Amino acid sequence: QVQLVESGGGLVQAGDSLRLSCAASGRTFSSYVMGWFRQAPGKERHFLATVSRSGSSAYYADSVKGRFTISRDNSKNTVYLQMNSLKPEDTAVYYCAASGLRPTSEKNGYDYWGQGTQVTVSS
Repeated sequence: QVQLVESGGGLVQAGDSLRLSCAASGRTFSSYVMGWFRQAPGKERHFLATVSRSGSSAYYADSVKGRFTISRDNSKNTVYLQMNSLKPEDTAVYYCAASGLRPTSEKNGYDYWGQGTQVTVSS
């Protein structure tokens, strides 16, 4: 079992950058594919990015490609989401998730979820 704790959210202005972190418990972090999702008020949770177990491969939603970067440090049991050029429409609760299967954009493909961290982007 993996426990995930996100951090790094906050209130920023449009155009700013933020880096979210997700710390995982346990000694098997490197055996999980990791992903980031977000959920805006009244909307469904949407896929943002996923990174392979080694960190060598990453995949992004078109909406964030070129602005967001996912990475991981297996020595620190942590996955990151670097977010640049933030827009008001990026306002949401951001979740990290762990999958025991292949990298996927499907929510159902993830077994463990963090509690989320709020990101608010003002115009």
